[in-house]
Order: sequence, then C-alpha cells, then structure tokens
Amino acid sequence: MIRRSERLNNVSYDLCGPLYERAKEIEALGHQVTKLNIGNPAPFGFDAPDEVIDQLIRNIRLAQGYSDHKGLLSAREAVKRHYLAKGVDHIHTDDIFLGNGVSDLIMSAVQGLLNEGDEVLVPAPDYPLWTASVRFAGGKAVHYLCDEESEWFPDLADIRSKITSRTKAIVIINPNNPTGAVYSKELLQELLQLAEEHELVVFSDEIYDKILYDDAAFFSTATISDSVLCVTFGGLSKNYLAAGFRAGWMLVSGAKHEAAAYIEGLNTMASLRVCPNVPAQHVIEVALEGQQEIYDLILPAGRLGQQRAICYEKLTSIPGITCVKPKGAFYMFPKLDVKKFNIIDDQQFAMDLLMESRVLLVPGSGFNYPQHDHFRVVYLPEPVELSHTMDRLANFLEHYQQH
Repeated sequence: MIRRSERLNNVSYDLCGPLYERAKEIEALGHQVTKLNIGNPAPFGFDAPDEVIDQLIRNIRLAQGYSDHKGLLSAREAVKRHYLAKGVDHIHTDDIFLGNGVSDLIMSAVQGLLNEGDEVLVPAPDYPLWTASVRFAGGKAVHYLCDEESEWFPDLADIRSKITSRTKAIVIINPNNPTGAVYSKELLQELLQLAEEHELVVFSDEIYDKILYDDAAFFSTATISDSVLCVTFGGLSKNYLAAGFRAGWMLVSGAKHEAAAYIEGLNTMASLRVCPNVPAQHVIEVALEGQQEIYDLILPAGRLGQQRAICYEKLTSIPGITCVKPKGAFYMFPKLDVKKFNIIDDQQFAMDLLMESRVLLVPGSGFNYPQHDHFRVVYLPEPVELSHTMDRLANFLEHYQQH
C-alpha cells in the first residue's frame, strides 16, 4: 500500500471536506445545491472592480516571466504605502512578501517558524487553515476560546492559562472568520501585551479589514505595538472580490531586530516557490489605490448590508437559533438549541440538511469549535435567494430531530 504522509493524519479543511464532496455528487445527479460553505464572491454575482480587471488585461503580456521571489517591486511598494497610511511605522519594501492568496502565505509563515512539538495559540472557532497549517508543520494547535457572550472576543484568561514553554505564536483573526467579530483597540492592546510578556510571534489575519458594518472600527494589529514581531496578512480575495486571482501579501513589522533568522527563513520559503502568480501582482497597486467599491456594498442599502440584515433577521426568527450580529466580514455563526433538536453530532446535522434541503453549510466543529451546537452561514447570495435559503433552513428545523 502507498500511504500518505503521517503529517496529514490530523489535517483537515472542512470547507471543502466530505460535505462538499457529497454536495458535488448531488449536483452530478442534476440537483441544485445552495453552497454557503465558503466565502467565494464570484459565483454569487460579485465582480472585481472594472479598473482591476482592465489592469490585469493590459499587463498580461508583461506577466509571462517570473517575478522576484518576494513579488513585483511596484506591488510591494503599494502594500508598503497602504500600511504606512494605516499608521504602521518603520517598514520597508523588503518586509513585504507577496503570495498566492493569504492561504499560501499562512503555510509559509507557520512552516518557517515551527519545530516539532512547538505550540501555537489559535482561536476557537478559527479559520481552519490555521489549525491545519500548524499541524502540518509538526506543531500543536492550542485552541483558545472566544466568548459568544462577549461578542465573540477572545477570552484573555483562557489564553494565559494555555501558554507554555513551547508556545511560539498567537493567531489573531480580525475581522473574524467565522464569527464576524471586530476587535476593539483595547482588546488588541491586551493581546499584544500578553504576546510581549511571553515573547510570542503575532500572526494577524486581516483579510476582511474593509468589510465593516454599522459603527465598527478596525485597528491593524501592527499599529498597536513595536515591541512584538507582528506578521500581518491581507489580500484581494475579499475586499476586492477577486478570490480567484490568488493575490495576497504578508508584512513583517515590529521587533524585526529579534527575528533576523526567522525572516531569513521566510525569504528561503519564498524562494522555494520561485514566485507568486505574476498576472495578479500587476493589479495590487490599482486595487489598493483606486476607488474602494466595497464601501458602497457594506452600507445598509448596499448589497452586503442588505444581505446581512436579511440573514440575521431570518436566522433569529427561527425557534431554537440565536446569533450574535456580525460587525465585519460576510459570515454568521449561529447557535443551535441542541436539546430542542436532539443534536449530538453537528456534522450529521449539516449532512441531514444537505440531503433534505440541498443547502451546504459548515458545522462549528469544522472551525475547531469544541461544542457541537454552531454552524457558519455565508450570506453572499442575492437577497431573494438568501431569503429563500433561510426559509428552507427554517422548514428543515421545524421538524428536525437527530437520530
């Protein structure tokens, strides 16, 4: 038998896992499935800005060769200006690495840091690639709790209790996927103070930093302190609705003087990849410095603003469901009354919903949440489709009892 690497034994990504494979089988039989499993804007009619598309077309002939392994200088300079404008100090173009989306860079950043058995603090619930990356690198993902009663903010006491001599880093996802929480400046200050006390690297996943609602204010973690090493992740997939372009970046800032060997390792990881996707690199400057069309979409009358309102209203009107209203991103993480529905296994709940109602969701356990009483909704479908989909969920739950 040819066996897979043992490093994959505890690695999973339920956004495209068994439920997704089952949904494809159902579609192959001629049925339509509403896929609310992944934050992919294009299938729901969202287009990248015209100037971004035009820039890609204009530069396609210039993108036939390799770029520098860190990425095009012009694109990295645009990312530098972007973070300087946010208030991040003392950064240079060489502090920026471009990659094939944030997912590519997360893998590199984690693998470049960890030795066998090293620990990384990862939120629960999390974006599951973080847990998968830590495990694949031979490390241990230690999940700290986010408190639903406190708008899904991280539990600082729980984090402190889980730090050991093997803890090397902490992951912060803000705005948060899957909960939609947006962290206060005061919370970020406490998290970075804790990181400084224990000499932890801070991995700050900020891919949704422009998708904010109501009065939510975003603060980039790298602006909070220069005393810790902060690795910040961003890209075009969400704010610019260009997920398929696979254009992301990683900024190293803060206590760089204490991390020369690690930064050299990141450079090695980048060079092993040869270079990131060159065509998409040509649009980064135009995207960052052009008209920010996402701002219209997130207004109450904008499409994302409307869909958020519809999804929240529909979900919270279903007996047995409660939900914290998200302040950012385009997800909700509702809670199920497990006693009412006799739910023991949230994976089984999601499979039953898929088979009966042709709606694909990801259960909370797919985001490494310890209780089997949550699921994530992606509210990207157009208002009418989203409303009908939530009605199908309500009809399913009206009679559901897990067996």
